[in-house]
Amino acid sequence: MGTSESTRNPPKRLGVLGTLVRDTILLPGVRRPAKAWGGIAYALAAFDHVLPPGWVVVPVIKVGNDTADRALPFLRSFATVGDLACVLVVPEPNNRVELTYTTQIDRVEVLAGGVPGWSAREIAVVLPGLDALYVNFISGVELDLAGALTVGDKLHGPSYADLHSLFLDIGSDGRRSPRYLPSSGRWAGCFDTVQMNENEFELFVRGAPDPWRVAEKAMAGRLGRIVVTRGADGAEIMTIGQDGAPPARESVPAATGPAAGDPTGCGDVWGATFFASVLGHAAPGSAAHRANRLACDKVAYTGSEAFRDAALRDAASGGSTPGSE
Repeated sequence: MGTSESTRNPPKRLGVLGTLVRDTILLPGVRRPAKAWGGIAYALAAFDHVLPPGWVVVPVIKVGNDTADRALPFLRSFATVGDLACVLVVPEPNNRVELTYTTQIDRVEVLAGGVPGWSAREIAVVLPGLDALYVNFISGVELDLAGALTVGDKLHGPSYADLHSLFLDIGSDGRRSPRYLPSSGRWAGCFDTVQMNENEFELFVRGAPDPWRVAEKAMAGRLGRIVVTRGADGAEIMTIGQDGAPPARESVPAATGPAAGDPTGCGDVWGATFFASVLGHAAPGSAAHRANRLACDKVAYTGSEAFRDAALRDAASGGSTPGSE
């Protein structure tokens, strides 16, 4: 019996580590809040659109027992998900977030639930089965520093981390607020590429007058690229130089899209699209253009389900897939 093509060339496995959240979203001028799957679901939705051929997604997610009956079928519904072998059901209540927007971009975020992160020992068991890893700090506890250092030491493929909620504290009432990240340079050095939005970048460099000089000094360990998303102002990328050359910086303008809508998850869509494009051998600038486009398209939809389903309908009808150029 001959060997099948799929056996000779099994798909590469992209680990997607984050937290699945039940979001309640209240937008300005809207009476009733929307309820939807959020958190890592936005990255999974983006990977459904842009993951290059020859790759499958392996969710590395802990799900609260109180939502497992809905969460597991939802995770299986993504076209690029290969299996749920790294999805664990835990006894803690699943994370829920209330997002109340006061303007188009400003919001109050309140977290409930308590899904734990992955210990260094747990993540060390997962890493040998992965060819690449995308980490999105949705709750901020997905990995502790020991776990991140384990990724830096033991993952053999490329890694990408959206540091997002590492820069958020949590009050006794669940309200999130900005904070400086202790040992931020050590955190960043655990991954090949790190992503921050412009406010998080200010916290990362602690308000330094020359922020990119501080960022350049952080390029130690694995870290070879820093991307900073700036919403309507596009994105900036710093990539470590080759053969002793200084790091190169590139500014990529934002795509044109709706002026109003729901920005929830746009940064998650951006990072997943950028990393998937780089895995498909796109140049960083081209990857950022594509990420800007898909993140811009996301604004028209509330919830990961609506965003994913609209794009799938466009593709099925022969229309252009969001984010395509």
